[in-house]
Amino acid sequence: MNEIKDSKKCLQSWLERIQEKRPLLECLTNVVTINDVANVILACGASPVMADAADEVPDFVNIASGVIINVGTMQNRGSYEIAMRYAQEYGKPVVLDPVGVGAAKARTTLTTALLRRYPCAVIRGNASEIRTLAEGAGETKGVDAAVGDAVTEETIPARLAVVKAVANRWHCTVAMSGAIDLISDGKVSYACRNGVPWMSNVTGTGCSLTGLTGAFAAVAEKSEMAEAAAYATAMMGMAGEAAYAKAKSLGLGSFRVYLIDALSTILEQDVQPRLELL
Repeated sequence: MNEIKDSKKCLQSWLERIQEKRPLLECLTNVVTINDVANVILACGASPVMADAADEVPDFVNIASGVIINVGTMQNRGSYEIAMRYAQEYGKPVVLDPVGVGAAKARTTLTTALLRRYPCAVIRGNASEIRTLAEGAGETKGVDAAVGDAVTEETIPARLAVVKAVANRWHCTVAMSGAIDLISDGKVSYACRNGVPWMSNVTGTGCSLTGLTGAFAAVAEKSEMAEAAAYATAMMGMAGEAAYAKAKSLGLGSFRVYLIDALSTILEQDVQPRLELL
């Protein structure tokens, strides 16, 4: 494994690109975390629009720089295919979050049908969700990863094989979130060791990471998509570390607020990306 040198400078370069281009992201996300997703996108310098009505989705996809689809509550499921169809027509990158895939047949069927019909730039999910997309069946604890799918130092080779299998199957970059995050486009692969356990105790951190990944993907070339997803992942984990340092004596409510603060000032925080090429 090779630790990436000057990784904070690389992150700065990505953020400068986002802040220069200020990409607009059309977000079809879930109602539980919609506010967090919008604020995280704003914190990195991009702009969100949370339009999910079927008759307005084509117009917003047209003017957007990227599309985010999160199947968490499936309340706007009829708009998912519309968004992906027009994203393909207009050449806009799609970041897909297959929340709860493997927990319920309906969302598993819907997600795999979308992937069969339309291209996707990045799939970002937990280990159980990604394994389901590789194997066609899986087990999740609600919308959380099953304990047996945890990413540890010992399980990296096996989990990375799953990530690569999904990347090659759907011809995209895949980001598997966990205690150690794994990102690959099937050829270039990263491990990210940023983050703190508290991030799994606050609703919306995974959905927010999907939004952040969308901002990075919106300014990336196709060949840079794995790097974009890796730095988005590192940035979220870094923010979690910075937020925990301030909130650990206060509690999870303060942690949630400090997380947004840290994302908006990430380069000023005393944290470093811990990314490795695998």
